Formats: sequence, structure tokens, C-alpha cells
Amino acid sequence: MPVVTIAREGEIAVVTVDNPPVNALSQALRQGLWDAVDALDADPGVRAVVLICAGRTFIAGADVSEFGKPPQPPHLPDLVDHIESAATPWVAAIHGSALGGGFEVALGCRFRVALDSASVGLPEVTLGIVPGASGTVRTPRIAGIAAAVDLVTTGRPVKAPKARELGLIDAVVTGELRAAAVDFARAALDRPLPPPVSQRELTPPEPGFWDEREAAIARRARGDAAPLRALACLRKAAEAPFAEAMAFERATFLDLRGSDQAQALRAVFFAERAAPRPAALRDIAPLPLARIGVVGGGTMGAGIAAALRDAGLPVVLVERDDEAVARGIANLQRIFEGGVKRGKLAPDQAAARLAGVTGSTDYAALADMDLVIEAVFEEIGVKRAVFEELGRHCRPDAVLATNTSYLDPRLIADVVPDPGRFIGLHFFSPANVMRLLEIVPIPETRPEVLATGFALGRALGKIPVQAGICEGFIGNRILKRYRAAAEDLVRRGIAIAEVDAAMRGYGFAMGPFEAQDLGGLDIAFLQREGARAEGRDVPETLGDILVRAGRKGQKTGGGWYDYQPGDRTPHPSAEVAGLLAGQITPGEAMDRPAIAEHLVAQMAAEGEAIQAEGIAQSPSDIDLVEIHGYGFPRWRGGPMFAARKG
Repeated sequence: MPVVTIAREGEIAVVTVDNPPVNALSQALRQGLWDAVDALDADPGVRAVVLICAGRTFIAGADVSEFGKPPQPPHLPDLVDHIESAATPWVAAIHGSALGGGFEVALGCRFRVALDSASVGLPEVTLGIVPGASGTVRTPRIAGIAAAVDLVTTGRPVKAPKARELGLIDAVVTGELRAAAVDFARAALDRPLPPPVSQRELTPPEPGFWDEREAAIARRARGDAAPLRALACLRKAAEAPFAEAMAFERATFLDLRGSDQAQALRAVFFAERAAPRPAALRDIAPLPLARIGVVGGGTMGAGIAAALRDAGLPVVLVERDDEAVARGIANLQRIFEGGVKRGKLAPDQAAARLAGVTGSTDYAALADMDLVIEAVFEEIGVKRAVFEELGRHCRPDAVLATNTSYLDPRLIADVVPDPGRFIGLHFFSPANVMRLLEIVPIPETRPEVLATGFALGRALGKIPVQAGICEGFIGNRILKRYRAAAEDLVRRGIAIAEVDAAMRGYGFAMGPFEAQDLGGLDIAFLQREGARAEGRDVPETLGDILVRAGRKGQKTGGGWYDYQPGDRTPHPSAEVAGLLAGQITPGEAMDRPAIAEHLVAQMAAEGEAIQAEGIAQSPSDIDLVEIHGYGFPRWRGGPMFAARKG
């Protein structure tokens, strides 16, 4: 069956793309569109063309099966030019997503019409490249330079109504897209046509614009090359003729396509695409997820409840008393109000999110839940008591989940009637923001319960990763080794600030010591103390020395660094130097790249042990955990990818 077909509605031709599942720009599709331009230009009865797509989306971008292969003609830039220079004007009718090359095809059309639910974007920088078929050159000619910079250098798509405001879309419609697009095309024939996008004038930005944007993007990118290279393409588009800017964009695209960063980001892309639907669960149907309960309304519980509400799921929140319920609801309200302040939610949306949460002190309120997630204090006795209550009050077929981050879930599940319905769902804080979800089955967990965990991850827009049972699962176990290795460097005479600077230079937002100060040194300290109380041999850490001296991080005004009141800027601490003096052997010298290489190698070594023990299913799962849970720079591909490349 051809991927491109042509139909007629009087003087309007309708070109339909049908290349499931997402109408990717395969060679056959590019050739089909090229031939359609030629055929319709030769038909004197055609006065306008509507380009529309079958299935769930408009052209959603490149064909991923062609990634890393030499491109075959017709090349996409040539196709976009061919559509733009057609004798009859083309109208792109967009539903679903028009992304990357798909949106560049739409830019070659004289007009763009979209359903109000559609979105458009140029996400190439998230794959380590830049648009390669006029995205950086045509976009500023219809939306202005400032809007184009935001769209191209972030890679974030925009919904159709916003795209209309920016000038990217000519009309937003509801109802039947094909009929609306045909009507739009007929009406357009009665008015003077706008010039092709390539012929439109650009208004130069204010003085200093490019320097300001370059500085801001460099801070945000933290070593990711593509956003700054995309900015350079946009600047060329603003300052050079169209053909010269196109040549610059194409050369930049080809240069980046084979880069180490692009390879890393492609690996992450494929891993993320596969993660929500593991092959082992492909034929396992998940259980229903219509009614969900959360036990615990603290920081983690409120974050989980907010994530559920963001996904449109009603929530019953249970706490131990009325005062705790009120605090939990207040925590949720602050989360939603924060969304309003950041422009993520309208006030009525925030109110609706909060209205979908029912607070209670009675476990009987959870009697009809499909899934209940426990998110109480990280202490085994407290959690077991919760699950004893859940076992008494919940339906026998309800899935019961713990959010533990360190405890052995088997010791929690043994109080649950029918532990086959029990699973660990380890969210990361703030749970409504962080995308990682570690899914930890126990030996008794039934396949459909495991599948339900992944279904929840998909519903919440998370990156779900299955983890086996060990202390810290995947992420926190690697974090423990990372921190121990960083402390070892300090013992060898490397300055704390040098270690942190090395990891920032590698692409992390913060180094290991800054991150501990932010989260609190006492959290890991209490876990070590608990293990010691159980009789386990847990060596003294440098962090233990600081906590015992009252230095727990930013919240106490000092941890690894000193902090001034109201200021989160870390300052090297003479007190820390004194406390640790007896633990340090001066004299070791390592430059920052060597420090980063050493610490990443330690992370990868722990990852190898985790995989060998069956705790992780694959190296890419470990990379996803580190990227989405621990701030590992995405453009590095994760510690396992970095170790393989190294």
C-alpha cells in the first residue's frame, strides 16, 4: 500500500500520508511527497493542496530506523524546498504532533492549520543535533527570532493555541480536521497569498540579544553542545541570506550527527522509548488503575498524590490524624499553587487538581482502591503497621505498594495477605517532578502486578525501571559508591570544592558534596546508624564526623561547606578542614577531568556488579536511573554508556 495517496475535493487536492505508527519520514514517504508535488503541479484543475496524515499523528519526525545510516534521496531539505516552490499552495493540516522533520515539512507549506489538541516543535537538540531541513532558518521568519530561539534551543514542543500566538500556525480548529483544512484552503484562494516562508523578512533583535542568549543557554546546557550550535544557526539565519543560512544549518547538522554526544543521546532516546513497555511484559495485561490511595501526606506522599492528580487520577489520602491530613492537603495545595506561579497551571486547573483529593484518617476509605501506595517514614516498624491495616481494609485483589528507598520490601510484604499483589514503587523526590520510578518486585509478585507498576509509570509520564532487591536498589546503591569514592579522594588530599567543580565540569548540576548539603547529610547518617545498631559493620565516613559535629547541610548553616543565612552559596569551611584534618593525607594531585573520570568509573563499576547480580535488567536501565534520578548528564549517555565509550 502506498504511503502517500491523492484524492480530490473539487479544485482542492488532499494528499494523505499513511506510514504507521507515527508517519515517520522514511525514504518512501519523502519520495511519495516529492512525486505528489510533481503530479499536482501538472494538474491544471488543482488550485490548492491539503497535506494531512492518517493515524494518530501528523509526521512526527525522522524515521528512527534510519538513524546512523547514510541518508537516501530525496533529502529532506530538498523536499521542503520542493513543497514550498510548488505551483499551487500547500496547506499542512496538523493533528497529534508535528515534530522535527515533520514540522519542517509543514514550514515548507504556505499555510499551517492545526487541531487545538495538536503540538509542534523542533526537538533535535535533545538528540544532540540541530534541525537539518530549515528549522533554524524558516522558523524565525514566521515566529520571530526570540520565539525561534526558545523553540529550537530547548527542543520543547508547544501546543497549537500557543503556536498560533507565535505565528507558527495560521489557524487552530476543532472538529473534523480534513473538512476544516479544505475550507481554509478554499478561503485562502480568495485572498492574496503570503510570500513563501523563505522569502519573508527578519527583524533584527535588540543589541546584546545574542550574547545574552548565549550566556543563558551555556548555563543551562552545562556542556551539551547542540543548544549552542543551534543558537549559532539561528544567528546565521538572522544575519545572512537564506541560502547561506541553509548551508550553515546543514553543515552543522552533518557535523553533529556523528558526534559522541549525538550517539549518547540516541542511546538514551531508544532506552527511554523501550523502558515503559518491557518485552517480558508485552503479553501481560495490567490491572485497572481507576482508584488510587496514598498513605502519608508528607513531602513524598504529597508529591506522589500530585503526580497522580496531574495524570487525572482521583486520590484518597490517608494520614494518622486530622492535623496530619490537613498538613498533607496543605502540602498538595502548595505544589499546585507553585504550578500556577510558574505558569504550568491555570488557577482553575490547580483548584480542580486539589478537589480530586479526598483526605481521611480511616483506612476504611481505601476499601475500594485498585492500588494503594504507602509513603510514610522510612522505618520498618512504621511501614509494617501500615500494611497490616491495608491488609485488613483493602480489597483482596488491590495492589499494595511501598515507596521504600532502602528497606528490604520482603520484610514489609510478609505482613500482607497474599504477597503476590505486593510491589515496591520507589518514587524520587519531588515525586511530581522527577521522572524516574524504580519498580521493585518481590519473589511472590505476580506478573500482572508487575505489569501494573509499569502501566502506572506510563500513566504518570515516568521512566519506569525494574530493580532487584538489594540495599538501595539500583540508584541509591550507586550513589553510595559514588559518595564513598568522592570521600576517598578527599582523604587522599583532593579539596572538597575541587571534586564538586570537577563533576559540574563533567555536566552535573552539582557535585556530590554540594548535593549532600542540599538534601541533608543526616539522612544517610541515620541509615548507617540504623545498620550499625543491627550489628552490621559499617565503616565511619567523613560525613559521620560532620553530622556528629552538628553539620547536617544547608538546613543547619553548614555541612561540607558553610552557608550564610538566606544564601545557598557554598563557602569552603575552616571548621570542616579542622574536623577532617586527621583523616586526610595531603599531597594527592588530580586535575578535574581525571577526578570526573575516576568517579564515573566507580559508578560504572558498581553498575557492572549490579547487573551481574541481576539487580538491573540491562546497562541502559542503569543509565536511565542515573540520568533521571541522579542528574547524570544526559548528553554523556549515563555511566554505563560512558564506560563503554571510554
